[in-house]
Amino acid sequence: MNVLFVITSDDPETIYNAIRLANVAVKKGDRVSVFMLGKAVLFEKISNEQFNVMEQVNRFEGDFYV
Repeated sequence: MNVLFVITSDDPETIYNAIRLANVAVKKGDRVSVFMLGKAVLFEKISNEQFNVMEQVNRFEGDFYV
């Protein structure tokens, strides 16, 4: 299955959970693309101790567009 995630929020919890779900889909064998738009393009700067966005992004093995 092809799956597309479009993330527009700059909320760390939202981005963390979206990428975490994308990672699960990739592991299940789906073809996954993630588009970071709007405020989400600042994802590298919004990680915090509770929601380590960059850890999830670095694990992601699909197509990633910013």
